[in-house]
Amino acid sequence: MTDTFRALLLTQDDDRNTHADFADVTIDDLPEGEVLVKVAYSSLNYKDGLAVTGSSPVVRSFPMVPGIDFAGTVEAFTSDDFSVGDSVVLTGWGVGEKHWGGYAEYARVPAEYLVPLPDGLSAEDAMAVGTAGFTAMLAIMALEDAGVSPDAGEIVVTGAAGGTGSMAVAMLAAMGYKVVASTGRGDSLSDYLTSLGASEIIGRFDAPSRPLAKTRWAGAVDSVGGDTLAAILPEVNYGGSVACFGLAGGSDLQTTVFPFILRGVSLLGVDSVMCPTPRRIAAWERIRDVMTDELFSAIKQVEPLSNVTELAPAILKGDVRGRVVFDVSK
Repeated sequence: MTDTFRALLLTQDDDRNTHADFADVTIDDLPEGEVLVKVAYSSLNYKDGLAVTGSSPVVRSFPMVPGIDFAGTVEAFTSDDFSVGDSVVLTGWGVGEKHWGGYAEYARVPAEYLVPLPDGLSAEDAMAVGTAGFTAMLAIMALEDAGVSPDAGEIVVTGAAGGTGSMAVAMLAAMGYKVVASTGRGDSLSDYLTSLGASEIIGRFDAPSRPLAKTRWAGAVDSVGGDTLAAILPEVNYGGSVACFGLAGGSDLQTTVFPFILRGVSLLGVDSVMCPTPRRIAAWERIRDVMTDELFSAIKQVEPLSNVTELAPAILKGDVRGRVVFDVSK
């Protein structure tokens, strides 16, 4: 084990401007936790983009190592839950916001934050999934729990070209659902979304003009929120469900009760940050079983961590396709 290692460190000056710089830190600098992990890969999520650029106050304290997820191997532990050499994955729990995260060669976290990496899933592919794909699977599981099966009809995925949307399209299609991908980048990314399994590409949703509309969707996975979510609800089939978790289109929801009380539509909130461990393990095992090497190849790009400050603004602008995986050793 090295005495010092490289980490991306966020600091804030007296004017509350955020600065992101690589620095040498030590194991002793890491926050408290029962498990020390040698990080192999992390990834780029929308929240990471906000943290690194300082565009939104998602970071709770400074200095902070961002990176809301990571995968690697246990280096040391004071917990009976893990052993040295165990492969583990972490998403959520406020890591990268209030607890030092994955943009470093080592991380120390509470044991409850980690889950075993399923056999057959590499650390690199786990970060091609990351928080985005983990959240997408939780949304799919919520639809399943609500009775939305592959033979129920079309499932629409919003923000389909982004990380979570891409993962939702790929996994739903692999599970036998007929998937319609909604994106504002259909002209340039239709081939990409089709390669993931989308049967049709449509544009973004406009704000709804009526409380109820002609039905089309058996279900939806919505990562946008705002007017997009409001527009989907009036089009959901009787007894259908919408799983939502995003607010890229805004946090307000201007809708009526009619889809819920006249068509029995369910709106399912999905949280991946504080998700209980048994649900996490079940989701990761489902991901392992559903994803293929071909889908991983189509959806991920591996970059050195040194490129993070260039890519963080890009994800906020919607210029990132699929999933960016960071090799933290580079």
